[in-house]
Amino acid sequence: MKALAGYLAGLLFGLGLAISGMTDPARVIGFLDVAGDWDPTLVFVLGGAVVTTFIGYRLVWRRQTPLFESRFQLPTRRDLDTRLLGGAALFGIGWGLSGYCPGPAVASLPGLSWPLAAFVVTLIAGWWLSRRTNPGH
Repeated sequence: MKALAGYLAGLLFGLGLAISGMTDPARVIGFLDVAGDWDPTLVFVLGGAVVTTFIGYRLVWRRQTPLFESRFQLPTRRDLDTRLLGGAALFGIGWGLSGYCPGPAVASLPGLSWPLAAFVVTLIAGWWLSRRTNPGH
């Protein structure tokens, strides 16, 4: 049941990305280009995500435990270190240059193109390199 719930959540997430236009790198780059020809349409997508998350968390926190786990697994670290800040900077640079972040890239795989393939290859290479240089993570 846990796996089915995960697949359904992923399907819903992917459909939302596709319907909202978040899988179109040109639209994402247009949204990120605040100094040029800015495309504000994704503000509504982000706003919808914030409202949905706000309501969803309020409902989830009323429960004693998650539906398919024995306890909630929350992060315990609250500090900002160079790994976190460096990773966030690399993520933002990659998103800005390519127009893809991992979720929309996976949702876009059925329409595979050379830029998308290059993004996925470099995503996997970065993941592999991170695992090799930080075996404990």
